[in-house]
Amino acid sequence: MIIKGPDENESKIATLEGLRGRRDASAGVRKRIDQELRNIRAGIKGEEESAYEIDFHFGASKNYVVIHDLRIECEGRVAQIDHLVINRFLEVWVCESKHFSEGIAINEQGECSAFFKNKPYGVASPFEQNKKHIMVLGSLFKTGMVQLPKRLGFAIKPNMTSVVLVSKKARISRPKAKVEDVESIIKNDQFRSLIDRAIDGDNNPLTMAKMIGSNTLETLARAIAAQHKPIEFRWAAKFGFAETSLEEAPGPVATAAATPPPLPSPGVAADREADRAPVAAEGVKKPKKKLICGKCQAPVELKVARFCWFNKARFGDNIYCRECQQAF
Repeated sequence: MIIKGPDENESKIATLEGLRGRRDASAGVRKRIDQELRNIRAGIKGEEESAYEIDFHFGASKNYVVIHDLRIECEGRVAQIDHLVINRFLEVWVCESKHFSEGIAINEQGECSAFFKNKPYGVASPFEQNKKHIMVLGSLFKTGMVQLPKRLGFAIKPNMTSVVLVSKKARISRPKAKVEDVESIIKNDQFRSLIDRAIDGDNNPLTMAKMIGSNTLETLARAIAAQHKPIEFRWAAKFGFAETSLEEAPGPVATAAATPPPLPSPGVAADREADRAPVAAEGVKKPKKKLICGKCQAPVELKVARFCWFNKARFGDNIYCRECQQAF
């Protein structure tokens, strides 16, 4: 059962592409934006691959719930969890997706390296990153922000397992020596087998006593998903641009010559020409667009409006809410 799907990323990419096209963007800023776009697209690809495998096996099951792209805050800490899978035994798999196109290597000290053109470079440990995610998720339960199911008056404690998912085409180089957590990194097409082995290998008779109903599981998952707090990135500020609206942002330099004003017709009074001059000199301010859907008239978020503005070939000069965009 899919409780929450992945967040949309089109408006994020459209905003960055719009900033890159500004005429006041230096070559250095464009290079940084290009790197940001590559990172975002690589992350999206990795998460989409893992989401497909998870949804294929568990999306239609009433015994499992799936939450994608969950950002939670608790006790001053933040966790961005890529995928969360929970079954009726309150077994929770906290999944971190990584797209290492050329693979990942882990040494005997647990240090991780990725590769670019077969050359290694250091990366942050996804194992340590996911441990922090589990700590924040656990805080939601401990503080009561999310109420756990109870049995005989006692809350049923979930069992949380860390999993790092990489592309099924990536290579994984593991150390010969035993290193903590190294077995938790797998290719995303092996996730179903990992869960099957965990269930088959669980011989604890108390596990059955923890089993909850499908409706209770769904209620718990929706309570967790309700804690999702998406963040609004200030991309313009990050790359040194002033926080201006789209209409005020400098656009590409015009290449076509401006059309000269028409010559006055014979007999036009000089005072009428004098009246026209100040208007031409000062210019007329263009009214700002209202953030209202052009089809259903519903209010539209700024990031959704930007997505429409940066895709004029698809939407023209109009803006549409996410639902109405599907018609184009």
